[in-house]
Amino acid sequence: MNTPVQPIEVLLVEDDPGDELMTREAFEDNKISNTLHVARDGQEALDFLYRRGDHGDAPRPDLILLDLNLPRYDGRQVLEKIKSDPELALIPVVVLTTSSAEEDILRSYKLHANAYVTKPVDLDQFIAAVRRIDEFFVTVVRLPGRS
Repeated sequence: MNTPVQPIEVLLVEDDPGDELMTREAFEDNKISNTLHVARDGQEALDFLYRRGDHGDAPRPDLILLDLNLPRYDGRQVLEKIKSDPELALIPVVVLTTSSAEEDILRSYKLHANAYVTKPVDLDQFIAAVRRIDEFFVTVVRLPGRS
């Protein structure tokens, strides 16, 4: 018997409007209506996570999709901050970036990223990759605070 899947709160940290649009499309095409919040740079992501400024009433995300190449604070700095904070460390972080550099992959895992995905250049492959991430974290993985 299939139990109904509960939507989750997803924080996308992405400065590229095109990648944001493709990610939104992937989520909208999926059958699960997760809530997608967007932070367009590292500082905004931290403000969202710490509920500062305009994000005072932001929900705690169940999953973070994090680009590495961001203005203000880059994704590596944001990842380090998340994983060093006991309040935030349990939130799964998937690095979703254009970089396939071995040093970025190693550093992300050393900073305790939960997964590292190189963004496909092809639109359909990009959407399929985001869908698989979404489906995995919603239907397969048990997230903290979710039954």
